[in-house]
Amino acid sequence: MSFKDQIKNNPSLKKTVHRMLIPKGGAAPRLWVKLFLNPFLHKRGKGSTIRRRTRIDVLPFNRFELGANSTIEDFCTINNGVGDVIIGNNSLVGMSNVIIGPVTIGNDVILAQNIVVSALNHEYRDVNQPIHTQKILTAPILIEDECWIAANAVITSGVTVGKHSVVAANAVVTKSVPPYSVVAGNPARVIKKYDFDLKEWVRA
Repeated sequence: MSFKDQIKNNPSLKKTVHRMLIPKGGAAPRLWVKLFLNPFLHKRGKGSTIRRRTRIDVLPFNRFELGANSTIEDFCTINNGVGDVIIGNNSLVGMSNVIIGPVTIGNDVILAQNIVVSALNHEYRDVNQPIHTQKILTAPILIEDECWIAANAVITSGVTVGKHSVVAANAVVTKSVPPYSVVAGNPARVIKKYDFDLKEWVRA
């Protein structure tokens, strides 16, 4: 059994390690984790940029990768506490985005401003417990290559956004999006698809 598995299977050891990495009641890693662990465990591609006023809440027990020539703009929050965050090459995470793993973003993706991409949900069905004490649920999000997610969109857990698709501004995506589609609305629905025979975008 690996050391990581031993920690996961031992509640008291898990709690101790967690406190060493994160202050009680917090989400951001301690300074020593940022300075001495993360630079060696997480991958940054050549030419990648993380702007100075960005909150990078990444921890050593899950992956964080930023591909070559990709940028995370100011005022974003990136959190891999409950799952990996992988961002491909030549992709842009615009200002004030929130990304909570497990999330995989492909190559040549544009995320505009004020977008929430969260693979995390809270269990709520037991009315005898406060929601914050119930278990956390996750379902991976995948944004495939060449997508454009417009401003103020929300991508919910378990969703795949297919290749070269567009999510319109203010859309709330609760179901997976086929490749080469445009979706809009709350909940988002397909309004256009690319027709490879006609070689043009057509209304759905």
